[in-house]
Amino acid sequence: MNELLFEIGTEEIPAGYIQRAYAFMAKRMEKQLAELGLRHGLISTTGTPRRLILSIMDIQDKQEDFHKEHIGPARKVAFDKDGNPTKAALGFARSRKITVEELETVKTDKGEYLLAIEEVKGEKTSRLLPDILSRLIADIPFPKSMCWSNYSLSFARPIQWLLSVYNEEVIYLKVAGIESSNKTCGHRFMAPDFFPVTDFKNYCEELEKRFVITDFKKRREMVMHTVGEAVAGNEKNLICKPLIDDKLLDTVTNLIEIPWGVCGGFDEKFLQLPREALITSMREHQKYFPVVNEKEELLPLFVAVNNTRINNKKTAVSGHERVLRARLEDGLFFFNEDKKQKLSDRLDNLSGIIFQQKLGTMAEKSKRIIRLAGWLAEILDPEIKTAVIRAAQLAKADLLTEMVGEFPSLQGIIGREYALLDGEKEEVAVAIAEHYMPIRAGSSLPKTSMGAIVGIADRIDTLAGCFVIGEKPTGNKDSFGLRRQAIGLISIIRGHKFSIPLADLIGQAVNNYQETVPINAKVGNELLDFIRLRFANELISSGQAQDVVEAATATGFNDIVDSVLRMEALENIRCRDSFVVLAGSFKRIRNITKDNRTTEVQSRFFSETAEEELYRVVSHVRDTALPLIDKQLYDQALEVLLEMKKPVDTFFDEVMVMDKDETIRQNRLNLLSVLRELVLKIGDISKMDKDTRSQINQVDGVDFERILLMRSTYQKTEIRGQRTEWSAAKG
Repeated sequence: MNELLFEIGTEEIPAGYIQRAYAFMAKRMEKQLAELGLRHGLISTTGTPRRLILSIMDIQDKQEDFHKEHIGPARKVAFDKDGNPTKAALGFARSRKITVEELETVKTDKGEYLLAIEEVKGEKTSRLLPDILSRLIADIPFPKSMCWSNYSLSFARPIQWLLSVYNEEVIYLKVAGIESSNKTCGHRFMAPDFFPVTDFKNYCEELEKRFVITDFKKRREMVMHTVGEAVAGNEKNLICKPLIDDKLLDTVTNLIEIPWGVCGGFDEKFLQLPREALITSMREHQKYFPVVNEKEELLPLFVAVNNTRINNKKTAVSGHERVLRARLEDGLFFFNEDKKQKLSDRLDNLSGIIFQQKLGTMAEKSKRIIRLAGWLAEILDPEIKTAVIRAAQLAKADLLTEMVGEFPSLQGIIGREYALLDGEKEEVAVAIAEHYMPIRAGSSLPKTSMGAIVGIADRIDTLAGCFVIGEKPTGNKDSFGLRRQAIGLISIIRGHKFSIPLADLIGQAVNNYQETVPINAKVGNELLDFIRLRFANELISSGQAQDVVEAATATGFNDIVDSVLRMEALENIRCRDSFVVLAGSFKRIRNITKDNRTTEVQSRFFSETAEEELYRVVSHVRDTALPLIDKQLYDQALEVLLEMKKPVDTFFDEVMVMDKDETIRQNRLNLLSVLRELVLKIGDISKMDKDTRSQINQVDGVDFERILLMRSTYQKTEIRGQRTEWSAAKG
């Protein structure tokens, strides 16, 4: 069976560390075994607060034997003119523990060299494992680690025991003074004694008998079950249900080795607290599950999950209630104190909060947000401008409240609640809360345009300010979370389909800092490029083809929604046979016209029928496509552009662009430049040439790979200034 069972027993590890740790263990072991050439079966990792567990099935018992080649001195220096070995040959043979006669000769780019072939016996897995497992312990990353006693090893918490069994035999290793064995222990309080195990199945079964559920999914389901049971048996006999939050559920699962739930209550006076404040007090501080009725209204109940069996339920519940009551009393006190002053009355005090040392105070930031939000509202929806400005004025006022001081995660939410209490319009209050959304990648976006506009203004102000003072992300360093800010900005714009000229938005944001710090003229372009890269990376990571993203963003990036529409159109047409050839031809057009910036075409200089026909078609296509492009009907515009495929083919077959006559040559370059500029209004389709050809080599029996290759040959001869017929290129 060749099974490895490995357990790192510790003091209680923080809940947030556990899943990341055993995910790392699985990846690292898979990589290590692959490097050592050891085949294996299923790798399983899991954990509890007191143990990180690894199991690997069907590990190859030993490495395969292999030979290793060692290159020695050049043959010409290894033997003299009579063919006798020199000291170089003798020394090399001796170092490899073989005779000179056993050396071989190998030919390399630099000549002939001596070669020694070493036959290496594969090592037994049992002899490799101690080193592998010792390094695994040392390499597991944690957000914070600690050292203990006199040992140099750092780990999340002190290691208490090591279990290491391979084929029912102990794999000996010693880490931080702890020697491995075949023994583990059960629940800290209910079954603390150590006992021997033989394999993973036996290990899990015996631990379950001793009140330790090793499987995370099973333990999670048990938590849900015990929470539901506790709520169903509440002493007030209310019809209710727990408010389950997946993040809290995972946290609680990693806080216990076996769950025991109890339902407690609190005074109804605390229900006057804002809903989110109550939930935050229970979830974040106490890890309790709130309870709601059928209408999703909060009830004065909660569920706590314990790690030990409860013999006296009343005592356990009383203890939890006492702790929560103290927390809620604080919250209620802060809430009542905050209500004594309106949000608008706090605005002047924002000058006492530093936004960033070089960029001034939160009061100054608020003024910039107001200007930006007003400017955006004027562009997007002038009717809501007054309300948007009011929301921007109050957006940061709740930072001065006692509630946000106690519960920082409630910023914005508390602002909404206090704005409603102050009699502000509901849409203004909602926008105050929504301007922080999305909180993280993938989380909810603002539902209202007002919240979205204030959120955009807030983010672009932060981005512009940091770029102005040179605080740009580099490598892994992103002190101000600017990548997250940019992704949030992009998500809001895409989610609400706001057509915003980014260059103008950035210009407004940067200009707001003119009186604060010196501004480099390049800052605006640098920030626009930064947002473009975040935009492209997000799309590519979500599955959008990279060449399509590059094609749409290479021709100018100033409107996120417009860029997305162009990508969708390019994606829809990319596999059409005519587009495949047009993309290849356009790549050639871009190369030929890369240094040409004029587009004035004079028909009197035409000398070939093919160029007259191309001019006629390009003029027609331009007149038809431009109105469609102005209306962002890019699918239809691309259909029109495909009409140029045939005349472009004929043009390159029959016309020599680089004519000896400078006037004719320039006129032809201008004609191609007109075509180039028209196509670039949708995207640089030359970026899609290579990938498109790899997808479609045969369409309707035509070998486009061969055609494009022939055109490439023709192009090269033409650039050299030699007139070569298409038939010659075929040959």
